[in-house]
Amino acid sequence: MWKDGKCVLPEVTFTAFIMSLNTSVLYHLGEIKDPVTGNLEKDLVLAKHTIDTLNLLKHKTKGNLTSEEDEILAAIIFDLQMRFVRVSG
Repeated sequence: MWKDGKCVLPEVTFTAFIMSLNTSVLYHLGEIKDPVTGNLEKDLVLAKHTIDTLNLLKHKTKGNLTSEEDEILAAIIFDLQMRFVRVSG
């Protein structure tokens, strides 16, 4: 994001990290256009790998997240898994 001619990065938080991975999966599922070409690209292998990474994070951080972080992570994983099934089916 740009503000006053300078690039402003989002705050470094667990939720921001999860949202970044979510965006990556959406891109690889062909739901977000490539910012350079404007094309929709699909790479289901990378989409699945990133979903698996999110699941790994869920298991490795169990008991260490706030209830809000845990709920966001679970909801994102569920949503992405359903999208993956729909796109790959």
